[in-house]
Amino acid sequence: MANHTDWHRLFGIAVVDYFTDSNYQVELEKDLSLQQQYLDVIIIEQTEEQTLLEVPDGLENLNKHNLLTYKSHQESLDSWALDELVGHYVNYRKQESPLEKKQKQWIPETDFQLYAITTHFPRKLAKQFPLEKIKEGIYELPWSSKRIRIIVLSQMSKTSNNTLWQLFSSVADQFDYAKTHHYWHNPTMSSIINRLYEHYKMEGLFMSYTIEDYLRETRQEVLNSLTLEEKLNSLTLEEKLSGISPQEVAKAFPVEELIKAIPLNEVEKCLTKIKQKQ
Repeated sequence: MANHTDWHRLFGIAVVDYFTDSNYQVELEKDLSLQQQYLDVIIIEQTEEQTLLEVPDGLENLNKHNLLTYKSHQESLDSWALDELVGHYVNYRKQESPLEKKQKQWIPETDFQLYAITTHFPRKLAKQFPLEKIKEGIYELPWSSKRIRIIVLSQMSKTSNNTLWQLFSSVADQFDYAKTHHYWHNPTMSSIINRLYEHYKMEGLFMSYTIEDYLRETRQEVLNSLTLEEKLNSLTLEEKLSGISPQEVAKAFPVEELIKAIPLNEVEKCLTKIKQKQ
């Protein structure tokens, strides 16, 4: 389904941007089998790069190899999803462990961390398997030979370090906070917000803030940064008349140019009115 793919891809791209210029490299939709079973996100430590000073809640225990499965608000995190995550871990460890002198040099088990990122709290899973609460929105669950950390996006505290999670929380006030506080390493990536608004609006999750509101605010921010000439070139006629004072126009352009731009009969009418007042 297109919506399903979009949510996962948007989430992955946002994670890539978050870890830009840090000591972690992010890979998306990694093919871990001949049948093309994709793992959503892999975050790999890079020792040469700048160390992250702050991470979203739940990622404090990042390891050398971090495997993430993500469930949007359209999906449920269940036992099968956790089985798949462990299966991806096994395949990834097989693929990435180097072969030296015809023998596998296995990446240590202790170099791995598994995460299940879910928009909503997995109630059905929690009834079957008690989740250990670490703090608000963060849980852990022993699974097979691993211990999986479960991060519930809709339960995240509204703080600056959690804006990555809040963008995908499907909670209106959290999203509104994130859209103005999230830092994008690559400014062009901020267009993801447009896509998220479109999805939220289309699915009727919340309507407190619309894509039109966002575009209007963004347009105003851009206009504020422009020179008068740039404003005049980009604005509609109504905006030109309402957004710029006559004094600004008079200062920016020679009188001759202004008169040329006005029909002659209008100039004559204006002069007549001025003479009558005098």
